[in-house]
Amino acid sequence: MIAPEEGAPSPMKATPGRRAAPVPGRVGEYAGFVSRLLAFGVDIIVALGTFALAVTLVSWVVGVIAGHTYNVNRHGLIVEVLFVAWGFVYFAFQWGSNGRTLGMALFGIRVVKTEGLEISRWRAAGRTAVLPLSFIFLGVGFLMALFQRERRALHDLIAGTCVVYAWDARAARLRWLVRQEAPQRPESGSPADARSRGV
Repeated sequence: MIAPEEGAPSPMKATPGRRAAPVPGRVGEYAGFVSRLLAFGVDIIVALGTFALAVTLVSWVVGVIAGHTYNVNRHGLIVEVLFVAWGFVYFAFQWGSNGRTLGMALFGIRVVKTEGLEISRWRAAGRTAVLPLSFIFLGVGFLMALFQRERRALHDLIAGTCVVYAWDARAARLRWLVRQEAPQRPESGSPADARSRGV
């Protein structure tokens, strides 16, 4: 688990430059290898699906304008470059915005700096740029998360990040608000108050 500075609260749900109040559960613990792998798999499916949908839509629009069937996939190299660019935007934008992608949100994990603070957009872009390094040579860089004490993959070590659980932070906050909410009493003169007096 991330060791916060002495006297500091849990690093989870922090705003940039600040730490947030601790919440119960596994929040702040380093995310497991399986959770990370499944989240990444979901993200790859989403990225591929949205890109394929965009390619299909562009082919249809160009075909309508040109008056004949048009297949964007004929320009293989251009399509591959565009997919790499889309993949970069997909991960960098989401990590830079809230520290998690769609897949990571599904499995309740997020990316933070090693000291527990939210990552900046620049750090998110850097993490995305070095992400492929973890998957070359049969994914050795990603497998490092199995043995590394803080479960950091190669791209985490380079970018100065780690992945932690954050699945119940919002639920815990809602439970806390429910406990703190005082029961509503009818105001004097209200219909409920009048009924209680038999009026």
